[in-house]
Amino acid sequence: MNYPANQRDEVRRRYLTKGPCQPYGHKFKQILISGSTRRFNPAWFDQYGSWLEYSISKESAFCLYCYLFKDEVRKQGGSDAFVKEGFSSWNKPDRLLTHMGKPPNSTHIIAAQMCEDLMNQNQSIVHALFKQDDKVKSEYRIRLNASINASRFLLRQGLPFRGHTEKEEAVNKGNFLELVKYTGEQNDAISKVILNNAPGNNQMISPVIQKDIVHSFAEEVRQAILEEIGHGVFGLLVDESADVSHKEQIGVVLRFVDKRGAIKERFIGVVHVKETSSLALKSAIDDLFARYGISIKNVRGQGNDGASNMRVLEYIQDEGVEDVKKHQAYGLLKYFHIFDCVFYLHLMLLILGFTANLSLVLQQKDQDILNAVSLVESTKRELQKLRDDGWELLMAKVASFCKIHDAEILIMEEDFVDRRRPRKRTNITNMHHYKVNCFCTVLDLQIQESNDRFTESSFKNVENLGDLSCLMVKTQKHIAHPLVYRLLKLVLTLPVATASVERCFSAMKLVKTAARNRIGDQFLSDCMVCFIEKELFDSISNEKVIERFQKMNERRVVL
Repeated sequence: MNYPANQRDEVRRRYLTKGPCQPYGHKFKQILISGSTRRFNPAWFDQYGSWLEYSISKESAFCLYCYLFKDEVRKQGGSDAFVKEGFSSWNKPDRLLTHMGKPPNSTHIIAAQMCEDLMNQNQSIVHALFKQDDKVKSEYRIRLNASINASRFLLRQGLPFRGHTEKEEAVNKGNFLELVKYTGEQNDAISKVILNNAPGNNQMISPVIQKDIVHSFAEEVRQAILEEIGHGVFGLLVDESADVSHKEQIGVVLRFVDKRGAIKERFIGVVHVKETSSLALKSAIDDLFARYGISIKNVRGQGNDGASNMRVLEYIQDEGVEDVKKHQAYGLLKYFHIFDCVFYLHLMLLILGFTANLSLVLQQKDQDILNAVSLVESTKRELQKLRDDGWELLMAKVASFCKIHDAEILIMEEDFVDRRRPRKRTNITNMHHYKVNCFCTVLDLQIQESNDRFTESSFKNVENLGDLSCLMVKTQKHIAHPLVYRLLKLVLTLPVATASVERCFSAMKLVKTAARNRIGDQFLSDCMVCFIEKELFDSISNEKVIERFQKMNERRVVL
């Protein structure tokens, strides 16, 4: 009700198109009622359908229909329990039926009818003023299909829609208009109802119409992805990159096991972020999940690439806005010139040198966790050899570097001084600290992590986990052994690498070129979803797009 009166129906329509908030994977809060612990039953979502929703922040249930028309509900004498305070008397589930009431006087049923009338554009004032006959509707459908087909081709190929100019006298009006024109030239029935042969206020070619069609396609793709996931668990893959217009974008990919037992990694969109701090990325992911009704409670693994979080420290020290960050930059720059930093950087360089080849192999798209097990074995052997015999090699490199760059050099036989507590004796030598506490400990952790993540004993009798998962579903064994199948899904869901997100940013370079550097964030995300997820995109029919397109806003012609 905070929106202007003439926008409220549009806002209500957006709520209804999105549907109620039904977080199936949420761990519903238990409360003590009459000596027993009670909680919300997620089975009620299926029982009461499209009106019941649950607020995670308030841990209460609400009615979407009554909320959208709460003023009308109050006028009818309705209760605020499912609108304002929320319902949480979990020991009295019959109250849900009581809230629905009996026709025709129930306030809930009145609100539900208002929602149905709102979504039924045959009831709208616009439709009443512009009564259309079958001929008008038929021409409108042909015209809309022509625009949808042109959009489908451009989305699939990752091509721009609009040209430099779309004026009537322009030789090239851009891909979309030229493609619609070409379609008409190949079909007389289409030619008679498009472009100049269509009503001036209903040509279905404006930039707004183009974006609505693209958004309809993208939302259908995302809906198909969410249906593949169901209410199951998934892994989250996130990466950030600056696009051609130097805007920071994060791409989000979900890794999951579908209903057939197959492993899938699906791209659901990119989000513009003002900065790449962990808080900003977390907020962007929360917003994206909320928009599509995805519960973060179902995340079972996460892979991030945070390289773009790095800055040039000298610039922050001199030009930084916040004093705290300027002091941090100064401290880090000073730390770079002491032995401690040089030692750790060379240790990292040595370890990463041994694991680089493994990392590159794991970025391949067809790798699964079973292949990773075999690939990691040789790397573990090399790390073990480094731990046993690599200390002298490392120290030689560190000493040479310190000498060349005038950095601090420590005498290994002297007592170790902790920089954080310089006045307290440590009772150990520099040799013991850097070799035992640092060198050996880091390598032991690296080897142990490889053993834990790529354990061999669990999979020694299995040729391929992905095939096993599919076979269990095919033979119905996942029903007979649900816990085994759940464990298998969790193992397959865990991300091994963020290669899928990297490939999405490669696709962004094709979609958002220098000629399209002003493309909007939502339009870019929609275009990329359609371009990347071609398998799902190709399965979407024009009728599905038309249905969603018609519901998005009031249209002059109602089908």
